Amino acid sequence: MNHFTLRCERRSRRSIAAVFAAVLFGFAPVAWSEPVRKSGYAIGAETCGSGDRAFPRIQLDMKVGFCAGLVASEEDRLKFPRSIIQVPGRDLFVVADMSGWGHADGRLLLLDPHAPEGQRLKELLTNLDYPFGLALGPDKTLYASTAETIFRFDPLAENPPSTVETIIQRLPGRRITLPDGTRLDESAHPLKQFVFDRNGRLFVNIGSHSDDCITPAPIRKLCAMAEGADAMAAIWLFTPPAGGIFPALKPNDPNPAHQIYARGLRNSMALALHPSFPDAGYAFLQGENGRDLPDIFKPNEEINAIERGRHYGWPYCYDLSTSSPEFKSVLRSGPYKSLCTGNALYKAPLSLMPPHGAPLAMLYYHGAKFPELEGKLLVGLHGYRPTGSRVLIYDVDDHGFPKPGPAPVRYHVSCAAEATRSFQTDAGEVAAAPFEELIAGWHRVNGARPQGAPVGMTVAEDGAIWLVEDKNQTVIRIDRAAGEAPQPLPCDTRSQAQIDRLAAFVARDARNRDRLSALRKGLVEKHCMGCHSNFGLKVGQSDADKDATVLRFMLSQDGWIYPGDPDSGKLRTRLRGLGAEKLMPPGGEKLPKTEAGYARVLDYADSLVAKMVPGTRMRIKPGLPQRKFLGKANRECGEIPAGKVVVVTQRSAVDKPGFSQFFRPADPYLNGECTDDDGYYIRQEFLVPVQ
Repeated sequence: MNHFTLRCERRSRRSIAAVFAAVLFGFAPVAWSEPVRKSGYAIGAETCGSGDRAFPRIQLDMKVGFCAGLVASEEDRLKFPRSIIQVPGRDLFVVADMSGWGHADGRLLLLDPHAPEGQRLKELLTNLDYPFGLALGPDKTLYASTAETIFRFDPLAENPPSTVETIIQRLPGRRITLPDGTRLDESAHPLKQFVFDRNGRLFVNIGSHSDDCITPAPIRKLCAMAEGADAMAAIWLFTPPAGGIFPALKPNDPNPAHQIYARGLRNSMALALHPSFPDAGYAFLQGENGRDLPDIFKPNEEINAIERGRHYGWPYCYDLSTSSPEFKSVLRSGPYKSLCTGNALYKAPLSLMPPHGAPLAMLYYHGAKFPELEGKLLVGLHGYRPTGSRVLIYDVDDHGFPKPGPAPVRYHVSCAAEATRSFQTDAGEVAAAPFEELIAGWHRVNGARPQGAPVGMTVAEDGAIWLVEDKNQTVIRIDRAAGEAPQPLPCDTRSQAQIDRLAAFVARDARNRDRLSALRKGLVEKHCMGCHSNFGLKVGQSDADKDATVLRFMLSQDGWIYPGDPDSGKLRTRLRGLGAEKLMPPGGEKLPKTEAGYARVLDYADSLVAKMVPGTRMRIKPGLPQRKFLGKANRECGEIPAGKVVVVTQRSAVDKPGFSQFFRPADPYLNGECTDDDGYYIRQEFLVPVQ
C-alpha cells in the first residue's frame, strides 16, 4: 500500500478456484478449484514458453507479445536470490543467493530448469558473505563477488570449491572503520557489482558507507569516506597484466593496483557497458540509487554516463543540479565550490529515472527472440514505492546512450489517484529519456501475485530474459506470448475507509493511544526522520495529530501492519531483523542494548498491532497445515496456517451457525475472491484460545 488515494476495485482474478469438502464443512460444495500458489503467485494451467522451456505463466502486466514463466520459487529452497547468469553453451544457470541481509551463509547455486520441480537447484559454494555479482570474464570463465572479494570458479566441476581462484580481495565490505575511528559493523552498501570491458579491465562498485554522509551540523568538511585513493561511493578500475587475465591471489598477496575511475556515486548496482566500449564515444552507463528524502517524489534516480575522472555528485548534489542543503558550507569554497552548478569536475545525469525506483540491474538486450528489443537498454527497478517494481525499456542511439526527450516526460505511478507524473526537480519539469515498460504492473494482488522485487537480469543464449526476485524468492523467464495482452489487474490495497476504521479503533482505546505515542516518539521521531516520507509528519502538528498521521501512514504501507497479527507484518519483521530483508532503522541491531527503552518501544509496536481491533485473539488450531476460511455466502476466501492468530469479532456468528467471524486476516492468506463486506468466517472447532 502507499499513501496515495487508492482504488480498491475487487473482482475475480482466477480461472480456477476452490472445491470445498462438503463433508468437512457441512454445506453444498462450490464449483471451483483452488489454484496452486508458489512464492505468492497463482499457478494455473497456462504456460509461458514452449516445449521443454514452457513454465507456469504468472500474472504480470506486461508489454504486448511478452509473458513471464515461473521457473523456481521458495519451494525450491531459494532464500534471497540476487543475480543470475547462464553457463556458456549449457542450458544451466548460476544463481547468487545472498540468504538475506545480516547473514553470512550466502550460496552460489546451479539451476537446471529442466529438472523436476523441487530438484532444480544444487549448491555449488556455501557460507559466502553477501554474494552478488556474476559475470563472464574475457577468458569465458564465470566470475562472482562477495562483499570483499572477486573470484572465478568452475560451476560444472565435480568439486566447485576446489576451483575457486580469488583475483581481488580485502575490498571495503560489511565492516569498515571511519576516519574518526568509528567502527561500522554493517556498511550501508557493501555489495560488489562488477563488469569487465572487452580488454579485460575490471570495474567494481564500491558503495557508500551511509545514505548521505551527513554528520552533526554544521558540516564544514568534505565527506572523508568519499575522498582519496581508496574512496567509497566510487567505481574502482583494476587493469589486468599483459594477456588480459588477472592472476590468482594467495591470502596474503597484495591486490592489483586500482584507480578511482569515477566518484560521487552512492551505489552502482546497475552497470552496463556498450559492446564497443572502451572505443571512443561508446556508453558506460550507471543506474544511481539516490539518497533517501522524505518526499516520495524526491530525489529522482539517475542514469549516468560514466567518464573517467568525473564526479557525479554524491553526497553534495542530487537530481540534475540540486545542492544538498546540509553541505552548503562545503560548496562555497575549496575543490567542490559550486560543484552542482558551475564546476567542471561534476557531470550531471544523462537522464533522470522514476524517484525511489531503485535500479538494481541494467543491460543491453542482444538476442534473437525479441528483435524489437535488439540493442535497447533494459533496467530493472526493485523499489517498493509505487514508482518501483517494474522493468523499463530505453531506446538508445548508435553509441548506446538513452535518448532524452523534451519536458514534460511522464512516468507511471502504480495504484495512485494520479496515474502518471512528469519528471521534475526543484526547478520544475525537466527533460528525460522516455521509456516503455516491459513489466508495468507488478503491484500486489491478493490471490494472484505479490509485489514485484526484481534484482538481477540476464539474457540467455536463446534470447529469453531471465530475472530473479529476492523478497519473493523466484527465478522468472520472459518469453514470447501470442495474442492480446491480458487486462491489467486491479490494485488490491487498503482503502481510505478501512484506514479510517482502524484509526478510529485506536483512538477509542486509551492504552493503544499511549502505545502509539510511545512508538512515534521513541522510534519514528528519533530514528526514522529523513526516510519513508517522514511518516507524513509536518511542522506545527499537535502530538495528537502527529500520532494520527504516523498511524495512518503505517496503515497505508503495503504489508506493514496486519491488525491482530503482528508476526505477519513488516513493522515487526523489519524492526526486529527477522527474515531476509534489511533491519530498520539502520544500526537498529544495537539499539536494544545501547538505548534505554528501545526494546520496550518494539514491544509497544507489537502490542499496538495485536490489540488494534476490538475482539478476542484466538489461534488457529494445530492440525492441518492450512485452514480454509469462507465468506458469508460460502465462497472460499483463503487459507490460514495452523498456529496463526486471528481477532474473533463473533465467537458464534449470528448469520452462520457453527462458525466464528473474524477480522480481515493478513493479505498473504487471502485469495482475492472475497471482500470485507462479505465477512470472514472459520469453523469454531478450528480456533483455540491464545495462551
